[in-house]
Amino acid sequence: MRWPLRRQKPKAATETSSTQVQESGHATASTGGVASSGYIHEVNVLPAPGPSAASAPTAWPMQVGAIPMPASAFQPRTDLRRRIDRARDGHSTVVLTQVLSGGGGVGKSQLAADYARQALADGTELIVWVNAAETEQITALYAQAAHRVQAVGAQGQDAEADAQALAEWLATTSRSWLVVLDDITDPTAVGPWWPPSSTSGRGRVLATTRRRDAVLSGGGREMVDIDTYTLPEATTYLRDRLAPHLLDEQAGPLARELGLLPLALAHAAAYMINEDVTCADYLRLFTDSTARLERLLPPEADTEGYGRQVAAALLLTLEAAQACEPVGLAVPAIRLAACLDPAGHPRALWTSDAVTSYLAACGVCQGAGRTSVSARDSRAVLRLLHRYGLLTDDSGSDPRTVRLHALTARAARETTPEADVPATVKAAADAMVEVWPKADHTDRDNRSAMLRANDPSAMLRAGTDTLAAHAGDLLWRPAGHPVLYLAGNSLLDIGLYTAGITHWQAMATTSERLLGPEHPGTLTAHAGLAASYWQAGRTEEAIGIEERVAANRERLLGPEHPDTLTARGNLAASYRQAGRTDEATAIWEQVAAARERLLGAEHADTLTARGNLAACYRQAGRVTEATGIWEQVTTDRERLLGAEHPDTLTARANLAATYWQAGRTHDATTMEERLAADRERLLGPDHPDTLTARANLAASYRQAGRTTEAIALLRQVAADRERLLGPEHPSTVTAADLLRYWTRERNS
Repeated sequence: MRWPLRRQKPKAATETSSTQVQESGHATASTGGVASSGYIHEVNVLPAPGPSAASAPTAWPMQVGAIPMPASAFQPRTDLRRRIDRARDGHSTVVLTQVLSGGGGVGKSQLAADYARQALADGTELIVWVNAAETEQITALYAQAAHRVQAVGAQGQDAEADAQALAEWLATTSRSWLVVLDDITDPTAVGPWWPPSSTSGRGRVLATTRRRDAVLSGGGREMVDIDTYTLPEATTYLRDRLAPHLLDEQAGPLARELGLLPLALAHAAAYMINEDVTCADYLRLFTDSTARLERLLPPEADTEGYGRQVAAALLLTLEAAQACEPVGLAVPAIRLAACLDPAGHPRALWTSDAVTSYLAACGVCQGAGRTSVSARDSRAVLRLLHRYGLLTDDSGSDPRTVRLHALTARAARETTPEADVPATVKAAADAMVEVWPKADHTDRDNRSAMLRANDPSAMLRAGTDTLAAHAGDLLWRPAGHPVLYLAGNSLLDIGLYTAGITHWQAMATTSERLLGPEHPGTLTAHAGLAASYWQAGRTEEAIGIEERVAANRERLLGPEHPDTLTARGNLAASYRQAGRTDEATAIWEQVAAARERLLGAEHADTLTARGNLAACYRQAGRVTEATGIWEQVTTDRERLLGAEHPDTLTARANLAATYWQAGRTHDATTMEERLAADRERLLGPDHPDTLTARANLAASYRQAGRTTEAIALLRQVAADRERLLGPEHPSTVTAADLLRYWTRERNS
């Protein structure tokens, strides 16, 4: 009895785990300079456990997500804190909203961050801080937290399933926890991801939002209105921030003129400190800046009343920063930063060729006599903007090192001349492409690593979404920008199939509208949508799209174009998933032959195609033909890549499985003994692939009549599963059930 096949949602991955059958990949053809993804999706013979990091003991207390640093001269706002405390005592969920409509700036996130830090200091065992502007960010961070707490069912292959595993863990754990959902922009979309009620009563949720939707007050949630500072709080803030010689009798009038907004006060204080300007002098300058703002942004253009005080303070501060070294870079830099996710982006973006070229090309730089901008200059302007309080340039390890307030970002965008917007948008998009991590589909832990750590791809995906929202159709001139396709492929990489469907649907609709139904970018977007459907288990919908894409590619590009072959391989994968094995086999026979004729017998794509054909033969019961192909693929992989390459190990695992199916138990056992030893030596004894290899070796021992060895090995696997994954994990249950069955069979 071989390990039973469990029906699972298909997943986009590369040739990876031993004992997994190599199948055709869902790949989107390259467009705009983006390389073809070359995904390979697979069927688990034994469900893969969670990441190998699960073997490390969980350390409590634990923080997941980056809590914002305290603002300078943070005001405790005692009366407001009492209201929040009362709401928290009576409800498990408290939502901090704001009295003012528009863009914020009243200090909600700082209050929430202060609560999170206090909870950590008070011994709360788990703090999860989520930038909740987009549901994809919520899902990814929940998935990361699920791995950190070793939640049952978090396997590192499906981010949404892992996020659900965290929700179940939060509901049932006896540990204390606080989840902060910061800056909810779409309460309805966030609805399914509200943390559940804690059965132990030790879980709390704190949320912040600029919205005042009625849906936020349901489900046992208590809303607390956050207003601006009071006048005493505002003047205390200025007194705490400013040197005595900068304070004068105009501190109160200045605070009122700034609308008592914490953010506007922060911009003003940074200016006064750096320029050594008193409150009275700043008030006079601010009045002039407000008059200039009226010309740039008339009141009727501010339909949401988002905070003109912030915009006026921004203009004033930028004027001072623009004259500082590196001269002329502050304005274009803040405009570029304003196009990206306010929650943060990697600092590496600022040393990219795209950004330094953009800064050098800006007319304001040329006017300052600057002919070039170095990476050092780019880093210097970040520090300059940080010093003037316009953004935060954090030196920590979190990839979201560069952050700015959403209201500051909006003010910067609103005051950017329309003629300068296209170059700014293009520079931001080009820079993200330049620094986007290269996907390594040969890395078995690639997807799990993206969930376990603060993967820069997540920040870049959020940045792409923000940029696309602000840029409109600018990212589609002359065609879809490569960053849009990178973001979509990244969603497929990490298993965020619901977000992937939304992304690729929007891509396909926009591309068809702007470029036409037969443009390569449109076909690529449809292929991405099909791959997302396939990941979600919506195979028939994937097939409908893939049949059209394959037919259009063949008609437009010819039957042997690489993109045509990729499209046909994707279709074959879905056919096989749907049980249409004969149709899948026929396609893979043609694709494998074309790959060999065009690329040669030893090309990686040829070997992958032949492996996929062997998988079809094996599913169809044509085991002899499958065995012959796998033997040749394994030989070629080892000769070309080496005996320890992941692709070689996968080929050997597939060959062993085929031997097992063909009844060649001795050959299967010999190969699996070597494979299990290699996996343990290369990956460690607790790695998922090592445990899978040992489990399949136990099955071969049993088939060979070596029952005692089989049971002993399976007992160890079952114990390891329980130790690493917990007693209720599906892999643990499977191993325990089979162990009991084998033991009863031996004793009967």
